[in-house]
Amino acid sequence: MNAVLELADVTVKRGTATLLDGVDWAVEEDERWVILGPNGAGKTTLMQLCSAQIHPTSGVVGILGEVVGTVDVFELRPRIGWTSAAVAERIPRHEIVRDVVVSASYGVVGRWRERYDELDHERAAALLREVGAGALLDRTFGTLSEGERKRVQIARALMTDPELLILDEPAAGLDLGGREDLVSTLSAIALDEYSPATILVSHHVEEIPPGFTHALLLREGRVMAAGPIPHVMNAEQLSATFGMRLTLHEEDGRYSARRLARRHA
Repeated sequence: MNAVLELADVTVKRGTATLLDGVDWAVEEDERWVILGPNGAGKTTLMQLCSAQIHPTSGVVGILGEVVGTVDVFELRPRIGWTSAAVAERIPRHEIVRDVVVSASYGVVGRWRERYDELDHERAAALLREVGAGALLDRTFGTLSEGERKRVQIARALMTDPELLILDEPAAGLDLGGREDLVSTLSAIALDEYSPATILVSHHVEEIPPGFTHALLLREGRVMAAGPIPHVMNAEQLSATFGMRLTLHEEDGRYSARRLARRHA
């Protein structure tokens, strides 16, 4: 297998703050990774690097066989499917859902004067059906629920048939039902052998979909653990990552965690 992502001794600094510190990490094309860590761990910064949105302060970032800093990122970015709160905020609320998805073909947000052929529209409709949002085709983005918007964004991220799919906290803001629907959708994508290498960012172990193969734990910009999920997902390493004593339970490929009760004298 070929690595779609390779980070070697990567550090990101902003002023006196170190956001990422000496990160080494590689993602193979058949792997599905979940990134876990508390607020401020550096997860969003890591995903900005992986999606060629920013450059490292030091170290080497390789994406899809190219080295960031030596390649035109505007040619690299269309090969990466990316969903995030920042991307969602840029989508015009009056935009028709079919146009939200199809406009990814040109790498634009908000349809203008681009021309799309019938195959583009057919692919957009098929992707919406694939993520359970086929009935939303003619709705405007602003009328959708938060869960529906998440599904539309995932379809948009898949529109260009990306070689790397990055999902930055896709379950944020969802209620229990919306989260479970989304986890099922992401599980189906993860289990599809034709899906691209996928990276999912979350704060919560409950959001890890079955079918994800690897996990990276991040705290204060440093990698605490990384590797196959069975080797990484344990109470000891999770407790060290979140800075509290936790218990971890796994059942049918789903995880749950809770804080251990304090002992009283």
